[in-house]
Amino acid sequence: MSVVVTRVTGHLARITLNRPQAINALTAEMVAIMRRALAGWASDDRVRTVLITGAGERGLCAGGDIRAIHADAVSGGTAALDFFADEYRLNATIAAYPKPVVAFMDGLVMGGGIGVSAHASIRVVTERSRLAMPEVGIGMHPDVGGSWLLAHAPGELGTHLALTGTPVGAADAIAAGLADHHVASADLPRLAAALSERDAAEAVAAFAGAATPGEFATARAWIDDCYRGDSVRDIVARLAGHPEPGAQAAAKEIATRSPTALTVTLRSLRSAATLPDLGAALDQEYRLSAAMLRLPDLAEGIRAQIIDKDRRPRWRPATLAAVPGELVDACFAPLADAPDLRG
Repeated sequence: MSVVVTRVTGHLARITLNRPQAINALTAEMVAIMRRALAGWASDDRVRTVLITGAGERGLCAGGDIRAIHADAVSGGTAALDFFADEYRLNATIAAYPKPVVAFMDGLVMGGGIGVSAHASIRVVTERSRLAMPEVGIGMHPDVGGSWLLAHAPGELGTHLALTGTPVGAADAIAAGLADHHVASADLPRLAAALSERDAAEAVAAFAGAATPGEFATARAWIDDCYRGDSVRDIVARLAGHPEPGAQAAAKEIATRSPTALTVTLRSLRSAATLPDLGAALDQEYRLSAAMLRLPDLAEGIRAQIIDKDRRPRWRPATLAAVPGELVDACFAPLADAPDLRG
């Protein structure tokens, strides 16, 4: 069975990520299949809507193939950079697609899973949804257009999600601008059938309902207050000194993340907020990915979280104060041979 299943039913073209044993984690082959399918359907008069779903019960997509990225990080290979380039092109294609793209963000949706769903034109979450951009926990930065999405979240919600890597449910995903509608997971098969016959927006609206309130409804005030500014150290200090238990918990969570990744990520978000479009943000993210692939924290973070699973990464440098400004500047420096990522 193919790692991505594509089919057309009525007016609906459907992409199903099909590695359920790995929570549909993306491989280079999967990205290539999706890009070819989308290219073909763009000019196919039969197709009025595209639907992206994931096989299995655990989630749409847990992210990229982290073990393959780790192998490149420790060996100095180039396969991971090639994968990033094609993945970012896929993100750009989905965002600019000429027909409605509906994403069922059911279950776990992390990292690369956000990239193939949160750029869709109609994004559906369920009571089972758990969305996250957890890259700072493995010494990476929010990529796949994540810097653009999080930088444009209301207030400082995106900064909170980026620096903590905290997963959120349906209501908070909608509040942060990562999703649009809540639909009960049991109704997704009927919604998919309706999408094959009806206008996409009308079909989703017919099934959408209110999500159970999340944390952001009450946490927005302290999040906006604590996460302002361009210094991770100042943000952590405000969080730690705030009387709200959620703020103090966030400070402790951030303290476990890669200091280099945190510093690069905050600058990436602040920069993305000033960029003209998603394409420019993807270009910047590629530069950061190329740099961080060769820094020690990415390989170490994946080792600690995925390979050895000891959950005790040894970050270098170990503190925010020790992260050299020139190192961060170098991550953002233009690349002489940067690829074209515009879909």
